[in-house]
Amino acid sequence: MDNDVTWWKFDEVEAFMKAGFEAVGVAPEVAAVCADVLISADKRGVDSHGVGRYKPIYLDRIWAGILNPKTTFDVVRETPTTAVIDGHNGMGHYIAKRAMELAIEKAEKYGIGMTVCRNSTHYGAAFYYARMAVEHGMIGLTTTNARPAIAPTWGVEPMLGTNPLTWGMPSDEDFPFMLDCATSVTQRGKIELYDRLGKELPDGWVIGQDGKYRHDTHQVLTDLTQDKAALTPLGGLGEDLGGYKGYGYAMVVELLSSALSQANFMKALADIGPDGKKKPIELGHSFLAINISAFCDLEDFKHHVGEVSRQLRASKKAPGAERIWTPGEKEHEIWLYRKDKGVPFNPPLKKAFKEVKERCNLNIELPF
Repeated sequence: MDNDVTWWKFDEVEAFMKAGFEAVGVAPEVAAVCADVLISADKRGVDSHGVGRYKPIYLDRIWAGILNPKTTFDVVRETPTTAVIDGHNGMGHYIAKRAMELAIEKAEKYGIGMTVCRNSTHYGAAFYYARMAVEHGMIGLTTTNARPAIAPTWGVEPMLGTNPLTWGMPSDEDFPFMLDCATSVTQRGKIELYDRLGKELPDGWVIGQDGKYRHDTHQVLTDLTQDKAALTPLGGLGEDLGGYKGYGYAMVVELLSSALSQANFMKALADIGPDGKKKPIELGHSFLAINISAFCDLEDFKHHVGEVSRQLRASKKAPGAERIWTPGEKEHEIWLYRKDKGVPFNPPLKKAFKEVKERCNLNIELPF
């Protein structure tokens, strides 16, 4: 971190965001959930989905009239183990949390619970919802579609969202197994982070209409919305390194997130309408909770997950490699480092929060 970075305590940042959400018309209960989801990302080092998105992804959209601060959670179809929810373009964090809570309730009774959403909005870091199931002794899965960003293999037009396929499983270690990643080589939030840091993009992340790699971070963010740039799927360009696999998994997420709920998909999720103006981005999500106790003893399962992780970490390392990691481990260590420090605020993030304080007329002191 450079000298322009200021660390701000987690609870204070969370309180500031909650107050800002309430100032723009979000109900207190909903605002609390939204702030909690965002700060949870920064606690684990997932800065691409944390407080850096507070103003540009949520407040700016509310101010622009394309995100509804009034959230309605409407169950429109239900069975003992399933439910379909309409979020009416409300706050995605709250809709998603309620949807996973409902899946968990069903899994507690029947072993498995699954819910899907339509007309929801960006719900932040996906691990938050998988972790909810883990905390109830369950396996958690969540998917969400997103604005078109990934080009299909052998294509250059953004068609599929970054579409995370996120799993969480309890373990006997200090942290659960948690795999939360996009089905693209990178994702829009990481590019936004590079833009705030003034860094160029590396080879392999983004391609232009000529099929060549793009490195101009700031312009890429604009061109992604105008079909002039696209993210590469996991595995990269072509088929030699398995790019078709990332493309296929992105399509799986698109279908799980939209087909069951009859939500919008692909180009219907673009944030620019035919008239060239910004429009609502109404997404689809899915949530699955699997009650481990319906299959085996929970403690036996947790030990099994821990043993798999420990054996992988103990396996032979590549020359020059110091360590092998397992999913969830790096985020846990970042939490141990940050828990007494808070969120690192760089100059662009400080500027954004100062603007929120002024526009929302918040009587909260900033540490910078």
